[in-house]
Amino acid sequence: MSRYLNCSYKSLSPYVPGEIPRDRVVLKLNTNESPFPPSPGVLRCFNEENGKSQRLYGDPSSRDLNRAIAGAYGVRSENIISCGGSDEVLELAFLAYGQDGIVCPDVTYGFYPVLTSLHHIDLKTVPLEEDFSVNIEDYAAAGRAVVLANPNAPTGLYLGRDAIEALVRSNPDHVVIIDEAYVDFGNETMIPLTKEYDNLLVVQTFSKSRSLAGARIGFACGNEELIEDLERLRNSRNPYNVTRLSQLLGIAAVTEAAYYRDNIMKIVQNRDWTMRRLRELGFDGPESGANFVMVKHKTLSGDEVNRKLREKGILVRHFTSERIRDYNRITIGTRQDMEQLIQTLKEIVNGSDS
Repeated sequence: MSRYLNCSYKSLSPYVPGEIPRDRVVLKLNTNESPFPPSPGVLRCFNEENGKSQRLYGDPSSRDLNRAIAGAYGVRSENIISCGGSDEVLELAFLAYGQDGIVCPDVTYGFYPVLTSLHHIDLKTVPLEEDFSVNIEDYAAAGRAVVLANPNAPTGLYLGRDAIEALVRSNPDHVVIIDEAYVDFGNETMIPLTKEYDNLLVVQTFSKSRSLAGARIGFACGNEELIEDLERLRNSRNPYNVTRLSQLLGIAAVTEAAYYRDNIMKIVQNRDWTMRRLRELGFDGPESGANFVMVKHKTLSGDEVNRKLREKGILVRHFTSERIRDYNRITIGTRQDMEQLIQTLKEIVNGSDS
């Protein structure tokens, strides 16, 4: 690093995204993208007219996109803010509500500690249970903002409505942020609860179930005053945060929900099939409610599985933190993708890969 860098950032450990390969890769199962293309209406947005219009700024308030999202969830557009991916929403929320600090699980989305470190927000982490579940009582009357990924990443475990409602009720003086990046894969969104609790903020993304990771679209739903808070900060740092094209893509995706529901059903079926096959090979892990599974083998280390898969051109996500270093997170792809993965793992487990 240079001698000019602000000294307060010299100890910052940046987030490490999943690898985007440039060399030979047979199968990419490391970043939880959808294996299916965007819907037909989204693809039609890539036309000459929309291409020419890119010389103009998009609507800085993303009003049409907000209305489309609000209509899909039965809330008002004033309850929605759109951003350049859910990471931007989370950053705004941390800035807005982290003055007393933030609390999250010790095993969760790795961007939370990066954001708190970047903005000098005090972070408290609470150990997950032995089975990687979240004990809601650990977050009661936390005295600071709470952020939970639900389903959690990388464990895939999900908390139901009663648990989340109890969490929100027990923290009336602080905002509870529920990160629902993976909620669509067989779970219930907490967006309806935002009508009842003014301290609940629900964050979602178009990157996973809506096949738009490259478009960078995220949004939050909450009480109108919470959204006004976030808009104040957004307009103070990046008012044109959602591109003109991304707004069009997001609207098209929302209006073609049936297409994505069909894809989600296929992913859930493939996830359950994959987990059964993995267990037959000696792997185990939590029951996932997301578009990935987190598993470890009974005899092979997580690093060894990751390395041998990589040698065969298959990328998965391996973590090095103490509690999960024997695990790998595997994105769920098409049935053909998962059959290829299972066949490769069978060869690795049986020693035939050598």
